[in-house]
Amino acid sequence: MARTTARKSDRPAEVRSGEPAPNPVWFKPVMFGFMLLGLIWIIVFYVSQSQLPIPTLGSWNILIGFGIMFIGFLMTTRWR
Repeated sequence: MARTTARKSDRPAEVRSGEPAPNPVWFKPVMFGFMLLGLIWIIVFYVSQSQLPIPTLGSWNILIGFGIMFIGFLMTTRWR
């Protein structure tokens, strides 16, 4: 019976270097997209004088815009 041993080169790069793997390619565009979408949501709300994006929500549109931006800002904590 042959005994197999794990060599250093057999380990993934993440384990070898001790550092986490880089983010996927889509991470940065999605992060900035959330931040910009939230900002655009708030700007549209003010420019349209509360008629857009969802008129029935009224001032809650501001909270929705900040919430969308907040998701993007939370993603920055995971950006490598």
